Amino acid sequence: MALPVTAPKEAITALRKEYPGRFSAELGIDLSSGRSPEIFRWFLASVLFGARISESIVEKTFHEFDTRAIVSPETILHTGWDGLVAVLDAGGYVRYDFKTATKLLDLCKALSESYRADLANLHDAAADPKDLEQRLTSLAKGIGEVTVNIFLREMRGIWEKANPLPSDLVVTAAKERGLVPKAVKDRAKILQLLMDAWKETGMKKKDFPDFEAALVRAGIVLRRKKQSRKGKL
Repeated sequence: MALPVTAPKEAITALRKEYPGRFSAELGIDLSSGRSPEIFRWFLASVLFGARISESIVEKTFHEFDTRAIVSPETILHTGWDGLVAVLDAGGYVRYDFKTATKLLDLCKALSESYRADLANLHDAAADPKDLEQRLTSLAKGIGEVTVNIFLREMRGIWEKANPLPSDLVVTAAKERGLVPKAVKDRAKILQLLMDAWKETGMKKKDFPDFEAALVRAGIVLRRKKQSRKGKL
């Protein structure tokens, strides 16, 4: 049962108790410093999360890259296609191994050639949030809106131009929890309502990505329940 729209504090408190915050923090990635190596590690993880594959496999695969110190454009390019496929397979990322190996090599090559292998330079070159998103998707075929949204959602407050609109999962969970009226369709309006609700509870603006991540997790649970009900029909 959805919570009333007039009780954002209760809804947010319940949500935060149920679900952890940022996915990057769970992977041991510290974005708070804004350091380029950590940001690239999160971009790598975002590319892995961008495919239709389980969170546990993504986590295992990322840790394979991390353990082998293949977490920079230079080391990915040095590892090569065969080596990347082997790492992906070791993490259980078998279904998308060939495609993802190619994507990683292409994006690292483009990042090296156009932005001196540093995502911070890509951000600085972007004119505005929309241009930032377009530059990220242009790095390689297969980097779509889902991957970019995952990445920029947790870069909000760290990069000035990181301001993605809420994803379908966030919108679904926010409406189900009564944080946003179901009639509201405009994503920019939904984002503002969520930010206002977060602020009204006394939370810090820099921690808003934790709120968004919790909504994503709640949205995933709702999606699974919906799929399960369909399967029983």
